[in-house]
Amino acid sequence: MIYHNINPALVDFGIIQIRYYGLFYALGFLIAYFMIPKIAERKGIKITKDDAADFIFYAILGVVLGARLAYILFYNFMSYIQNPIEIFAVWHGGLSFHGGLIGAVLACWYFCKKKRISFFDFLDIVVVPVALALALGRVGNFMNGELYGRAAEVPWCIDYSHNQHMPDIPGGCRHPSQIYSSIKDLAIFGVLLFMSRKKLPKGTMFWSFVALYGLFRTIVEFFRQPDSQLGLIFGNLSMGQLLSIPMFLIGGFMVFRIYFKKQ
Repeated sequence: MIYHNINPALVDFGIIQIRYYGLFYALGFLIAYFMIPKIAERKGIKITKDDAADFIFYAILGVVLGARLAYILFYNFMSYIQNPIEIFAVWHGGLSFHGGLIGAVLACWYFCKKKRISFFDFLDIVVVPVALALALGRVGNFMNGELYGRAAEVPWCIDYSHNQHMPDIPGGCRHPSQIYSSIKDLAIFGVLLFMSRKKLPKGTMFWSFVALYGLFRTIVEFFRQPDSQLGLIFGNLSMGQLLSIPMFLIGGFMVFRIYFKKQ
C-alpha cells in the first residue's frame, strides 16, 4: 500500500495556484514544439519552430473546446443544462480525451490548410509528441488525485485517505489507474517513435495511434473508477470504453485498409 500525500499545487497563493497538472501539460506542449520540426525534417517536410508554435496555439484551443464539449454531451449533460454557467468553469474539471482528439484533428486540418501541408503527413508527425504529452498529463492526473482507480488489494495500490487536499476520494486502497494510463501512453509513444523512422504510407501512424489508444484505453478502464454520475453503462462497460472501442475498430480497419491498398 502506498499513501498519497501530495499537494496538487506546487505553489499556492490562495486564488493563484501553480499545479503540477498544468506544468506537466505545459512540458508536453514544449516537447511538441521541439519534436514536430525534428520529425518533419526527417520526413522531408519543412516545418519551422514558428510553424510549430502556431500549431500548438491552434491545438490548445481545439483540445480544450473539443474536450469540454464532449464531456458536457457524454458525461454530465443534465447537470450542465441545469447549471449552464458551469459550462465555462473549466478549472472545475470535466474534459474528455475523445473530444480533445477531435478538436486536435480539426486544429491540424486548419493548420495544414493555412500552411499548405499534407493533412495526413502532418497527423503522422503530430501523434508522436501527442502520445508523450498524454503520458505526462496522466502523471499530472495522479498528482491531482483525479481519474483514480477502483478498489484493489495489490501491493502497489494507492490510499488517499490521509491526503487532506483530496477529501472527496472514497476510502480504501485503489489501483493507480493514472499511472497505468501513463504507461500505456508511453508504450504508444515508443511504438510511434520507432515507426517515425520508417518510410510508411500516409496515415499509417495516425490510424495506428487511434487503434492503439482505443485498445489500451479500453483495457485500462477496467481498473479506473467509473464517473460517479454515470457508473457502468452497458453491462460492465464505462463511457470511456464505449467511446474507445470504436477508436480501436476504426483505427484498426484503416491501418488494414492502408496496408492492403499498398499491396
